[in-house]
Amino acid sequence: MNNVPRALLVGAHGRMGRAVAAAAAKEPGLTIKAELGREDPITPGINGCDVVIDFSSAHATEAVCRACAEHRKALVLGTTGHNATQKTSIAAAAHLIPIVFAANFSVGVNALFALTRRAAELLGSEFDVDVIEMHHRTKKDAPSGTAKRLVEILSVGEAHRPVATHSIRAGDIVGDHMVIFTGPGERLELIHRATTRETFAAGALRAARWIVDQPAGLYSMENVLGF
Repeated sequence: MNNVPRALLVGAHGRMGRAVAAAAAKEPGLTIKAELGREDPITPGINGCDVVIDFSSAHATEAVCRACAEHRKALVLGTTGHNATQKTSIAAAAHLIPIVFAANFSVGVNALFALTRRAAELLGSEFDVDVIEMHHRTKKDAPSGTAKRLVEILSVGEAHRPVATHSIRAGDIVGDHMVIFTGPGERLELIHRATTRETFAAGALRAARWIVDQPAGLYSMENVLGF
């Protein structure tokens, strides 16, 4: 599309919602048309926008997907901790609208996904693997969506192996993720540390600009970045 995309921000008062709004204020390529809290009905705010950015909660996902599908609005979905029913609603909506569904919108974390996949291929099944993730003490889901994505990557292919996950909830940690490959006499560690939510917000805005021009379907942040 030629015009600057207009976004509806759902979950605007949460940690990520505030970060996205602050980043958008500096972003000439996208305008936040309306902001909604977690409990606000989405339908009144969806008219006049091109894309919905949702950082509310998994409980709101079905309603958000239903409204976006009904009004044919693109969706950037950043919530995690979905159950099977909520994941089904996302897949169903993706038949009608384009959706970017990502566990993490950081460019660095998505590079970590790519590096983890390559390391697993190179090291094979002789290396034990652990995933460690750390977040602030109020984060509800554990392991994090990013950690679950890392486990999915590690569980694919000939080098399929059990992956131990370890979650830490403490202080105001924004988000740390570590993948440790331990073999005979050596250890490889891949680490990503986020020091500010601005990196996630910038990625979400990048995804919102990209998704408005895509056909219906379910996309990842790796698609947005071209990994």
